[in-house]
Amino acid sequence: MTKPEESATTGADLLVKALIDEEVEVVFGYPGGAVLPIYDSLFKQNRLRHILVRHEQAAVHAAEGYARSTGKVGVVLVTSGPGATNAVTGLTDALMDSIPIVCLTGQVPTHLIGNDAFQEADTTGITRPCTKHNYLVKSVSDLARSVHEAFYVARSGRPGPVVIDLPKDVLMNKHEYVPPPKVAVTHKSYRPQIKPDPKKIEQAVEMMAAAKRPVFYAGGGVINSGPKASKLLTQLVHLTGFPVTNTLMGLGAFPASDKQFLGMLGMHGTYEANLAMHGCDVMINIGARFDDRITGNLSKFSPGSKKIHADIDPSSINKNVHVDLAIVGDATAVLEEMIKLWKARQPKVDQKALKAWWAEIETWRARNCLAYKPNKQVIKPQYALERLYHHIKDKDHYITTEVGQHQMWAAQFLKFEQPNRWMTSGGLGTMGYGFPAALGVQIAHPEALVIDVAGEASILMNIQELSTAAQYRLPVKIFVLNNHYMGMVRQWQELLHGGRYSESYSESLPDFVKVAEAFGAKGLRCEDPAKLDDTIKEMIDLKHPVIVDVIVDEKENCFPMIPSGAAHNEMLLGPEDRQSTTVSEEGMVLV
Repeated sequence: MTKPEESATTGADLLVKALIDEEVEVVFGYPGGAVLPIYDSLFKQNRLRHILVRHEQAAVHAAEGYARSTGKVGVVLVTSGPGATNAVTGLTDALMDSIPIVCLTGQVPTHLIGNDAFQEADTTGITRPCTKHNYLVKSVSDLARSVHEAFYVARSGRPGPVVIDLPKDVLMNKHEYVPPPKVAVTHKSYRPQIKPDPKKIEQAVEMMAAAKRPVFYAGGGVINSGPKASKLLTQLVHLTGFPVTNTLMGLGAFPASDKQFLGMLGMHGTYEANLAMHGCDVMINIGARFDDRITGNLSKFSPGSKKIHADIDPSSINKNVHVDLAIVGDATAVLEEMIKLWKARQPKVDQKALKAWWAEIETWRARNCLAYKPNKQVIKPQYALERLYHHIKDKDHYITTEVGQHQMWAAQFLKFEQPNRWMTSGGLGTMGYGFPAALGVQIAHPEALVIDVAGEASILMNIQELSTAAQYRLPVKIFVLNNHYMGMVRQWQELLHGGRYSESYSESLPDFVKVAEAFGAKGLRCEDPAKLDDTIKEMIDLKHPVIVDVIVDEKENCFPMIPSGAAHNEMLLGPEDRQSTTVSEEGMVLV
C-alpha cells in the first residue's frame, strides 16, 4: 500500500491534475515569479496546451472567445501583482456578459501577504466586485477542492468569472490529490434553480394565449444555456406564430433569416423591433436583463404590456423593469416546459388580432431602417459589412468585434443563423476585446474562418497580440473599418456637444499594412468601393493572420438610434431626422 507521503504531490502538480480532471484543454496565460511552479508543472506534461499571450488582459479576452464559441469554461493563468491587476478589465467584461472563466492568479507566499511584498496586490479584494466568486487558497489541502468548486460556480446558474488566488508556498507544498466526486460537484450555499415552477409556466402560457400583440425578447441567457435552448426558442416561436427580437448578446439565438425575426432591438436596433417592443401587449423575455441600452427612458418603456421574465438569475428579475410574471429557471428548461404545455393545451390564439399585429409590424419593417446612401467614390462602412457577409455567409465562420460604431454596424449587417458564432463586448463595452477574443475562437476552431471586425482606434488597444497570432500560426482576419475617428465618440460629440470633436480624431495612426508585416502577418488596404470585393476575397484566401485596412467615410453615423434619454419608440432613422425634443441633462448623463 502506498504511503501518504509517497503519493503526495506539489500544489502546482495537483493544480494541473485538477484542470485535466475538469477536462480543460487550453490555458491562456503569461508567466511570472509567483506562478513559476505551475509553469514548471505544465512543462512536464502534454495534456494541457498553454497559449502565451502578450498581455494579461488579452489572456482573459482570449479565454472569453474560447468559452463563448464552445460553451466550455475558459481558463486563464497570470502572475501576482500587475499580472492579476492587468486581468481585471477582462474579468469585469466576463462578469457583465456572463462568460464562464476560471482565472488562476499567483500570489506572494502566505507569510508575506499584507507586507507589501514585491509584486503583491490584494487580488481577492480587488476582484471581489468583478467576479462571480473568488478564493484565496491558504493551504495546499484546500487546493483541489477549490479548483473543482470554482469550475462548478463558473459554469452553473448565470455563468461568470471565478478567481483562484494561489500563494507560491501553497504551490510548492505537498499533499495527496483529491479527484472531483463522481457525482456533480455541489456547493453548500450556491445551488441555482434550473427547473421552473410549473404553475408559473402555466400562467405564462395563459398570458401568451390571450395576447393580441405579443413579442418574444431573447437575450444572451438563451445562448449561455446551450445550443438546445436556441433550437427550442425557434420551435416555440414557430408554434405560436409570434414575432421575436434578440439583444446584442442574443444574436444567433434565433435564425436571422427567419421571417418572424425582427432583428436586434435597442439603441441601434431596428425600427420594427423597438416599435414592436413598445406597442406589444405581452412581452416574453427569455434570458435578457432589461438593460438601459434596450429600455431607453424607463418611464416610457413598453407602457401597455404585461411582462413575463424568465431568467436563471433571480437578482436580474425586477431589477430594472417591474414584471408581471417572474420565472426563475434555466432557459432550456423554461422553453421545454412552455413547448410541452403549449402543445398539450393547443390554445386558441386570436388569429385575427395576431394577423393585424403582423400587418402593423410589416409597415414598420417597410421603412427599411438600415438603408443608407451608397457612394461610388468612398466606401460606406455599411457597404463594407454587406460585402463581407456576402463572401462569408456560406463558410464556417465566427465573428468577434471591438467596440464602437463598427460593432453596431456588424450587429446590424452581419446575419447569424446559429448561436455561439458572435462574440462581442456587450455590457462593459471593452475596446481591445475583439482581437484576443478572435484568437481564443481560432484556437477552439482551427479550421474555421475567424474575423475580428474592428475600428482603427480599438484595434490599437491589444495589437501586440499579433505576436501571439504569429507564434501559433492563427489565421485570424482583422477587418478594420478605418474612419480616422473614435467613431461612436465623434457621433455623440456631433449630436450632443455641438460638433466639438474633443480628442476623438485618431491622429498619427500607424500604417496598418506595415504593422502587419512587422509581425509576420499580411497587410491589405482598400479605399475604392470597386476593389473591395477583391480585397475581401484575398483576405479570406490567405492562410495566415491578415489586417485589412478599409478606409471608410469619416462622417458616417450609425443609424437607426434611440437618442440618449428618449423613449425606445422615439428613434432617429437617419441624419435627416431630428430629435423632437432636446436631450435633457439626465439624457446626456446616460451616454
